[in-house]
Amino acid sequence: MAPADTENNMAAEPNDPNSLAAALRTGERRALARAITLVESTRPEHRIAAESLLALVSQRPGRAIRLGISGAPGVGKSTFIEAFGRQIIAAGHRLAVLAVDPSSKRGGGAILGDKTRMAQLALDARAFIRPSAAGRSLGGVARRTREAILLAEAAGFDVVLVETVGVGQSETAVADLVDLFLLLIAPGGGDDLQGIKRGIVELADMLIVNKADGDLAPAARRAVADYRQALRLLRPASDADADAEEAEVLAVSSLEGTGIERVWHEVERRIAAARESGAFAAQRAGQAKAALWHEIGEGLLDLFRADRAVAPLLRNLEAKVAAAKLTPEAAARTALTAFLGGEKPSERVSD
Repeated sequence: MAPADTENNMAAEPNDPNSLAAALRTGERRALARAITLVESTRPEHRIAAESLLALVSQRPGRAIRLGISGAPGVGKSTFIEAFGRQIIAAGHRLAVLAVDPSSKRGGGAILGDKTRMAQLALDARAFIRPSAAGRSLGGVARRTREAILLAEAAGFDVVLVETVGVGQSETAVADLVDLFLLLIAPGGGDDLQGIKRGIVELADMLIVNKADGDLAPAARRAVADYRQALRLLRPASDADADAEEAEVLAVSSLEGTGIERVWHEVERRIAAARESGAFAAQRAGQAKAALWHEIGEGLLDLFRADRAVAPLLRNLEAKVAAAKLTPEAAARTALTAFLGGEKPSERVSD
């Protein structure tokens, strides 16, 4: 099908799964943007169309390298991704960046605008940048990030970067979506080691000390040494997963471009080794199972909130809990009893 015909069909049926799937396979960027918007929609008719679309693209799964990138605010994630993205493209790949931004409290949309923070990469036809709002999802990623990865792969992007909101105790959900997890760190060590949570350091496959240039270069070298020593303490050889490859710690300057090529070579080496050993396929299978249970949990919560017996109760229960007239445990039990069709809620909660 010619690109013009594809665009005409999409205009006529913007959410038709077959039209979108066909357009995605041609690499049409607007089709990818529309497809991601479709899977992110919560409208019931859109969810049905989205499931059909995902079923179509899953018939021909891609082999893209999936990378997660996180780091504390101010560490230079966007600057690193732009430099790293240019390196990936120079190596002959097509790159999709799925940037998860904080949500606007009013409109609910993404508020940072990553295309403005990755200006050069955004102009490259071989790159696709999509900001998405985190919404109510925890863990630094959006609820439909996994589906967005699948759509990007279907559109021919063979490297997908997922940038999380930032570092926190729960910024680890991205590890269940990607093949390698890269954690960006600012130079310094010492106090910085205390500021980053142990859990996210333990999950990282690569620790990248950014801003290793100018006056910060000596501090970056010290940070590399500090984190290598810290990893030996966090991951003793007696751990159950001692066979897993040790995390690499590298220093880079995103502004000067130094060290970026080495990061990409390390990514390629680790992916090749994982594919050869079978660990790559095993990890993907485990992630698919985790996605199943995540979707079951989210789906049950949606059904619970929309239930005709529960919905009228929720505001009253929330008000009573906020006023300390009812414990959260008792309120939850009341709502669950209503959801399961047990004792009448009016007998448990009164005005």
